[in-house]
Amino acid sequence: MKAKWITPAVTAMDENGHVDLDANKRIYDFLIENGMDGILLLGSIGEFFAIPLEEKKRLIREAAAYIDHRVTVYVGTNEMNFEACTELSNYALEQGADGVMVISPYYFNLPDSAVLNFYDTLAERVHGPVLLYNFPDRTGYDLRPDLVYTLVSRHRNIVGIKDTVATMGHTRAIIQKVKKEYPDFMVFSGFDEFFGHNVLSGGDGCVAGLSNFAPEVASGYADRARREDLAGMQEYQKKIDELMAIYDVAPQFVPVIKKAMEVRGVKMKPFCAPPVLPATEEETESIRRILVEAGL
Repeated sequence: MKAKWITPAVTAMDENGHVDLDANKRIYDFLIENGMDGILLLGSIGEFFAIPLEEKKRLIREAAAYIDHRVTVYVGTNEMNFEACTELSNYALEQGADGVMVISPYYFNLPDSAVLNFYDTLAERVHGPVLLYNFPDRTGYDLRPDLVYTLVSRHRNIVGIKDTVATMGHTRAIIQKVKKEYPDFMVFSGFDEFFGHNVLSGGDGCVAGLSNFAPEVASGYADRARREDLAGMQEYQKKIDELMAIYDVAPQFVPVIKKAMEVRGVKMKPFCAPPVLPATEEETESIRRILVEAGL
């Protein structure tokens, strides 16, 4: 089976909400040393929406040089200003990123015609691989399988999608609709617990957040899938199911994931961009309990 687990890496920040480059490099080493297949910079968990353009460029430049092709690197390059999105996308590719992942414009609910126009224009102006990012809970609308198929059929550089939806049926429909004609198109799930279902359905794995603090679990699962070890996959699915409790610790899961990383010994501070606050003591105790129960 084709199976990859890409970590949508958190962005380590200082107490003032600015990017901490040294701490981020320690995060990349932690992920790579524990077997992750790739890293997504500046995704949702990476708080892309709260980081100024020039800080993003500095992070991309430093991260791409530091990772130095040890693993696949994708970069989330969404900017609500279209020209800035195009500029950042090409900048990331020039710095050595393997592709850019772009969530469609949010805030307003858009019709399919507007979404198609956005990605059509972007794909024409970006000089490299583009991955779509479907996250209806944040954009207010869905990239339906037919729409994804239309975009893939029009643009050779639209090479994949991260499908962050609460039902695997949606992702399975994209796999069935698109991969029949375009088998190299990558379909990743955005929820950790769907990894096994995704690859068994012919998808490519997931881009999902538990791997920030449990990379050995995620990479172990991906390894068992590549070896078609179904018994091993079952054991790792149980581990992932236990760890999914992390997402229920607090209304905002980014500070919880950062705190879990710190608890596990990653040398970083669990600060987030304002107005998000660090995990409380009560939440930290819940995090510790989940990690202990999962053997971490």
